[in-house]
Amino acid sequence: MAKISKKMAKAINEQIIAELESSYIYLNIANYYVENGLAGFGAWFKKQAEEEVEHAEKFIDYLHSNGEKVVLTEIAAPKDKFKDDRAPLVKQVEHEEFVTSLIYKLMDLAIADKDYRTQEMLRWFISEQAEEEEHSHELLEKYDRYGKDLTALMHLDRELAQRK
Repeated sequence: MAKISKKMAKAINEQIIAELESSYIYLNIANYYVENGLAGFGAWFKKQAEEEVEHAEKFIDYLHSNGEKVVLTEIAAPKDKFKDDRAPLVKQVEHEEFVTSLIYKLMDLAIADKDYRTQEMLRWFISEQAEEEEHSHELLEKYDRYGKDLTALMHLDRELAQRK
């Protein structure tokens, strides 16, 4: 007997791809910042990209632990061309809000399926997304506050470089 529905397994496979696409988006942002002299911002977004891969791996492990197959499909290259140093931060806020909506849809499906096992697993992701949204909003607010002042921007860049 399957531990999760086929519909849920399909939705989680789609989420795996979304998490890997998120990693690509953040690597694109990291490259933008490094190539534009903000290596600390670049390091911060590279770490963000690594976390998105870890999220995908959590979903992969979950499917395997429920006897389901992982179906990896093509990941689209990021198409974003940023007009200034603020634009990637706006992209991050919008993207984190989008990913949260995807996690909520998974939870809605788990509730409809009375899939308590998946609901429990998704609670971690819901908490994680709340944190991700908070951090992305904070970073945009800091940039808006300090981005016009070169000394303050360099301080923020050094601060972001310290992320572990």
